[in-house]
Amino acid sequence: MVALPDSIFMSAQEYLLWEPAQEERYEYWDGEVVAMVGGTRNHNRVSGNFFKLLDDALADRPCEVYIVDVKVQVEPGQKYFYPDVVVTCDERDNDPLLIQFPSLIIEVLSPSTEAVDRGKKFAAYRRSQTLQEYVLVQVAQPGVEVFRRNEQGKWVLSDYNLEDKLRLESVNVEIAIADLYRQVEFEAEATENE
Repeated sequence: MVALPDSIFMSAQEYLLWEPAQEERYEYWDGEVVAMVGGTRNHNRVSGNFFKLLDDALADRPCEVYIVDVKVQVEPGQKYFYPDVVVTCDERDNDPLLIQFPSLIIEVLSPSTEAVDRGKKFAAYRRSQTLQEYVLVQVAQPGVEVFRRNEQGKWVLSDYNLEDKLRLESVNVEIAIADLYRQVEFEAEATENE
């Protein structure tokens, strides 16, 4: 994510009226409007694969899966973000423009967003009372990190690699990590022996 050249500041109410009419997507950080940057083909493929796998698995359940263009109200009047994939299973989520009660959020990492996704965004997401899992997916090389809220309300990290199956407890779905990376081409690593 990149800040606009001349930072734009507005109230949350102004943002919520202004942003849907824009060609680009913008997040809202405590009064500052922040433009979203485009992703790579691998980023798009991983996001799409995750969405499809979840959407298929949850088709007969009262959960809804959204990708890229649906914003999440992280803090009313303060923070509105666009995660790569979000799942809500809360019947109170009936606003057509945003999700207020996420149970699962997935961010596909890129060099320009990784620090924010791991830091400021995760700190804000942790304040959500309904969020149970926060998933970070690498695209340079296979790797998935899942932060889960335990019974004591603490966030616990689990790592997964290409051979693993990922169990998403928040929605009771199991996904092979290899399926997330279907049709993704990783850059070959340079070795010292070449």
